[in-house]
Amino acid sequence: MTTLRFMTAGESHGPCLTAILEGLPAGLKLDEEAINRDLARRQQGYGRGGRMKIETDKIRVLSGVRFGETLGGPITLQVVNRDFANWGGRMAAFGEPEGPKVTAARPGHADLTGIKKYNRHDVRDILERSSARETTMRVAVGAVCKEFLRALGVEVVSQVVTLGGVSVDPKKIDRSQLGKTHDSELNCYDPEAEAKMKAKIDEARKTGDTLGGIFEVTVRGLPAGLGSHIQWDRRLDGRLAGALMSIQAIKGVEIGAGFTCGLLPGSQIHDEVFLDAEGNPCRKTNRAGGLEGGMTNGEEVVVRAVMKPIPTLMKPLHSVDIESRQEVLACKERSDTCAVPAASVVGEAMTAFVMAQAICEKFGSDAMVDLKAALAAYEERIRKDW
Repeated sequence: MTTLRFMTAGESHGPCLTAILEGLPAGLKLDEEAINRDLARRQQGYGRGGRMKIETDKIRVLSGVRFGETLGGPITLQVVNRDFANWGGRMAAFGEPEGPKVTAARPGHADLTGIKKYNRHDVRDILERSSARETTMRVAVGAVCKEFLRALGVEVVSQVVTLGGVSVDPKKIDRSQLGKTHDSELNCYDPEAEAKMKAKIDEARKTGDTLGGIFEVTVRGLPAGLGSHIQWDRRLDGRLAGALMSIQAIKGVEIGAGFTCGLLPGSQIHDEVFLDAEGNPCRKTNRAGGLEGGMTNGEEVVVRAVMKPIPTLMKPLHSVDIESRQEVLACKERSDTCAVPAASVVGEAMTAFVMAQAICEKFGSDAMVDLKAALAAYEERIRKDW
């Protein structure tokens, strides 16, 4: 059985970005506009920079889908970089280099370590691939995975909970409304907090600074028993944390109560189990975030990730020049003041991929009709034989 997997390719200012997603079952109906909506969500948000005014990302499906339905083979996804028209001379695959080299490494980026590791002499050889522009294809892959999950009754949603030191009031958040259409430019469900967040972004933009924050992803409708306690690399919480940590600028991940677990006694952390009216086990709290022993427990999966401030500042930080070997100010590329709302969309995508992968591993991935039948039989069994 093929494991669900994907790979991306392309540079930030190259001709296009590409992803290949392999392992989804045949017979899944896909909505092209649903993929494009998530691509647009990744580009939007208060605090974004000039690049978003140039690109209008649209998906091209080059293989694995026929008349809106998956065939079971690798799905090739592509997004064209419109800005390549302005960068052809500097990003050409062949010929002589044009334009100045980038030699002032940027603190907080892959620049300095990358040129050492790969023996390059132009920072552009590193920054083009390490750029968060790569997440365009993660979002495209995640949008396909969300369609797969949606067909099984599973929903993946997100919200920004902290930005620039301003946090939402959890008591004001109607969690049933997460993922519903709303007019927030920050993917924030607390209007008062959002207004303060915007003021923080305006202040940072004026001073040439950047802001980070925390976003939360919630998954509803998962069956209990995805993942395993048997081996370390099959534990779903570890795989989920690794997927989110792989997103550019993410520096921390917590599941459920997360780091609060280190501050309170067990009596205030663990989710007690009761019997509902039908005699089935139930929980009244979800501090575990839907994962126990490396497996889903049937509750909502709740995971949060912290994004550091973007390290490309319009008021550059001190660094070194890799050619002159002198102290200089870091180079400036076009950048955002804040991209936490965009990161929340990428977080949805990576979470959706991990959950889709776990479902395919457990229930098979050849044909949707067989997978749905296997899932239904499993859910019926665990209802009866818990």
